[in-house]
Amino acid sequence: MIVSVLALCGGTAFSQSQLDAYNYAKRDLSGTARYLSMGGAFGALGGDVSAIHTNPAGLAIYRSSEIVTTLSLSSVSANTDWLGSKVDDNRTRFNFDNIAYVGYFPTANDEGIMSWNVGFSYNRLKNFSRNYTTMTGGGLHTSLSDYIASRAYGVPSDWFLSGENYNPYDNGDIGDWLSILGYDAGYIDAYNDNKSEYYSAFGDYNANGEWEPYALQGGQLKVSERGSVDQYDLAFGMNISDILFLGASVAITDLSYSYESTYDEEFVNGNYLYLDNYLETDGTGYSLNVGAIVRPSDYFRLGVAYNSPTWFKMTDRYQGWAGSYLTFMDAQSGALKERAIDTRTPDYAYYDYEYRTPDKWIFSAAAILGTTALISVDYELTNYQKMRMYNTDGSSNAFTNQDITNNFKIGNTIRAGAEVKVTPQFAVRAGVAYSDSPLKDPLKEGLIDVATVGTIPHYTIDKGVMHYTVGLGYRFTPSFYMDLACVFRSQKEDVYNFSNMYAENDPLPIIEAQPASLKTKTTRVALTLGYKF
Repeated sequence: MIVSVLALCGGTAFSQSQLDAYNYAKRDLSGTARYLSMGGAFGALGGDVSAIHTNPAGLAIYRSSEIVTTLSLSSVSANTDWLGSKVDDNRTRFNFDNIAYVGYFPTANDEGIMSWNVGFSYNRLKNFSRNYTTMTGGGLHTSLSDYIASRAYGVPSDWFLSGENYNPYDNGDIGDWLSILGYDAGYIDAYNDNKSEYYSAFGDYNANGEWEPYALQGGQLKVSERGSVDQYDLAFGMNISDILFLGASVAITDLSYSYESTYDEEFVNGNYLYLDNYLETDGTGYSLNVGAIVRPSDYFRLGVAYNSPTWFKMTDRYQGWAGSYLTFMDAQSGALKERAIDTRTPDYAYYDYEYRTPDKWIFSAAAILGTTALISVDYELTNYQKMRMYNTDGSSNAFTNQDITNNFKIGNTIRAGAEVKVTPQFAVRAGVAYSDSPLKDPLKEGLIDVATVGTIPHYTIDKGVMHYTVGLGYRFTPSFYMDLACVFRSQKEDVYNFSNMYAENDPLPIIEAQPASLKTKTTRVALTLGYKF
């Protein structure tokens, strides 16, 4: 039986997949406390250092120089439900989110170019840190070993066997390290009459001589994610007659991400398998942003900005460990025997590649209600179909890029915020931000094979992110101020231990994954201190 996912095994053994590209492209709501408390809706407002990385024209709104920094404390709660078994994981972290300088240089002109501004900012655009666990005591229909047996289809079994001068991990024709690791760990066996077709080793022959798989007693997946996306912006702004504000920025972005997972399955009679994985990813990239704000009146502003893709050079370092314990009846002697195996992938394995994030357009509007209130809205379009993976020689990672084109669409983000000055010194703020999932329905609903690479079969499917924000601001003196924000973030995902797999022209899966639901709730408190001069 030939399954459609096998066509994806011809690529590089550990090049990243479409969902890895998406994971590295996502961004959090991040910035100063004022920016956060208004839902990040600053595309037409400007005058905040956090707007530099979305609409750099906001830099030209400044009428003084400024130094600002932001600290935050976050509590992350990950709640899973897998076949009725619920698990909660919690983590609290302290972050240094932001520091920036803005220089204001007036020209003394009454019209035309009235001022030049320059800004440098550091912003933490995303924090990957969280732990989550899925666990169930029963109800599983399919084992990881069944998935690997189907994934290994078509590979001659002698290709999996190490020799004095042969290492299967060096065989580019296999193209799938998970199949090698699973075979070495005793997950699968080849049929006697077809050495390129496999079945789960977790079973035995019954009294009628028929192969009968062992019943699954339970499974557990533990995942720990760490890392961040940090951006350094150098921006320039120009004020033309207090009507047109233009800006541009050059950004250097550092990405660091680590992933650790432990997956276990238990069968009857004490049989089990385990799969552990570690992945560390580092990358550095650059991007260009341009924007404009138009102020047709003192009470209304419009903004537009384009954020280019970020072009990254990336390196992955990875290791996989696997093992199994199996009891079985010896066909010749009739005696009960046992087999225990532990194995791992080669040490110090790494993979270099290039990666391009999607580009963005941001359209904004703001209303200034006298000197006491304002309302602002941003609409952001992110073209996730334009994500791309490349080999180090610049050639396209064709299979992954075709997956991206087929399974992603434009993502939409809406941000809205408001501020009211209760007194000239004291302000209250509130906002919301929502990002939909850019995954097309077949990928989102598990209706297609999802190719995973390396030895990590687990992945999550994004179902959307919602933010609710509130905040306060107080100006102690004309120069010194403090802002406080509280952000509640809620994200829904599905967790797959491995992918569904489908035969050609068959709507029913031959390998059925049973995903868990994952809801990640983050409560974040941010404090910003600023000084104008």
